[in-house]
Amino acid sequence: MDAKAVTVGIPVRDIDRATEWYRAALSLGEPDQIPLDGLVEFDLGPFWLQLAAAPDLAGREGISVNISVADATALRRDLESRGLTVGEMQCVEGVVEFFELIDPDGNKVGFVTELA
Repeated sequence: MDAKAVTVGIPVRDIDRATEWYRAALSLGEPDQIPLDGLVEFDLGPFWLQLAAAPDLAGREGISVNISVADATALRRDLESRGLTVGEMQCVEGVVEFFELIDPDGNKVGFVTELA
């Protein structure tokens, strides 16, 4: 696997309030990307910080890790062929495709390919 980038995702209750809080707390400018409603991303150099509107998970689910790869579909097939547990491939048309690798404890690591 040749990772291109890492995204750290944080579930939040209110995307606008959280965006302003993280901008102030980390001295950030405007978001670098807003790929979907309820999703805000900041390019922090070695990784991306992603805020996701997920009121039911905020403060409970924890932080997610998503690794950008050249071909998420091929990687998913490879991992599944080796007997590892993977989630379904999901696609946001023209934006990204992604899936999760699930470890024996139920922890999830996401793999994403940008389509645009």
